[in-house]
Amino acid sequence: MDPPEDVDQIMGEVEQAIGLLENMVPAAIWPWLIVSLGALLALLVHALLWRPIRRFCAGREGLVFVVLPRLRRPSRLFLLMLVSLLLVNVAGLPPGWRSGLSQLAAATLMIVVGWVLIAALDVACERVLGRLPGDIEENFAARKQATQARMIQRIGRLLIVLLTAGLVLSSFDSVRQFGVSLFASAGAAGLVLGFAARPVLANLIAGIQIALTQPIRIDDVVIVEGEWGWIEEIASTYVVVRVWDWRRLVVPLSYFIEQPFQNWTRESGSIIGAVTWHLDFTAPVSEIRAKLEQIVAASPRWDRNVVNLQVTDSDRQTITIRALMSARTSPIAWDLRCEVREAMLDWLRTEHPGSLPRSRGQLHMAPDAEIDAGFGQPVLRRAGGG
Repeated sequence: MDPPEDVDQIMGEVEQAIGLLENMVPAAIWPWLIVSLGALLALLVHALLWRPIRRFCAGREGLVFVVLPRLRRPSRLFLLMLVSLLLVNVAGLPPGWRSGLSQLAAATLMIVVGWVLIAALDVACERVLGRLPGDIEENFAARKQATQARMIQRIGRLLIVLLTAGLVLSSFDSVRQFGVSLFASAGAAGLVLGFAARPVLANLIAGIQIALTQPIRIDDVVIVEGEWGWIEEIASTYVVVRVWDWRRLVVPLSYFIEQPFQNWTRESGSIIGAVTWHLDFTAPVSEIRAKLEQIVAASPRWDRNVVNLQVTDSDRQTITIRALMSARTSPIAWDLRCEVREAMLDWLRTEHPGSLPRSRGQLHMAPDAEIDAGFGQPVLRRAGGG
């Protein structure tokens, strides 16, 4: 059966429009126009298809359904390069352009694969961290897993980026030949570059050691370079320590492998705090000990483990009394020490003011001193009269 006349008319008009467009567009620009239109069409198709894909993955728990929504940009880049590569052969571009675009498409494919691997790694680490308890302050196993997951994530991302960059550069003949000739003719320069990259490699290896041996973990309380703070972030080459006054101390990863430091929460968060007073010799030590136990027992910050008071030293004027009390974490121990110090000083000022430090002196009257009868004060006269 012959097609209707209106269909024949439409097809004729389309052919006329294409012919008119071919006459208007120069022959040298026509292949590039085909490639450009195909690329725009690919972007439009990707945008139309991505919405139902995102709705399909929403609310699902599988790893694929979590990774897939993150592949919007790499999939768009892959589709764009795939359509462009197909249209290059159809449009009849010069052989040089076809060869260059083919190499570019291969490099783009490597970039997309690396992109997908990074997205999968991020999702896997986030799923591991999502299964950990929300409050991991006292959960050392959870802190260990969180530190390992974050270190593996950062080191893995760095290795994927370096490997992908190396493969992309090696896919171009000019870059590969330049690199081979450079290393063949400049061995000394290679040694210099290797020596310059030593800090980066040392920190990278230190990151792997920290992930395996766990000398520090996220939220550990540490003293580094005389600063007291928490481990806030462990990056691929450095560690961020949040100091108690909200400053940030950035330390290379290799520091925690090569230098000594204090970790107050290596095995447990519990810690013993100390408060010291310098008191007079007449201070009632037994009453102070009883008052300390009363103050500490009434405080919700005490963990019910350690409370003690001892005279640790004495000098010509005072004695040194040290009180020990334990708490669940070092910040709580700090608050408990301040609370005990304030309460004890208030009690001493009220009940035993004579126990506070004081200076003693002794007045000796000279043998030839005279007493003023009116005021009862000694009147000193120099020997020999006058």
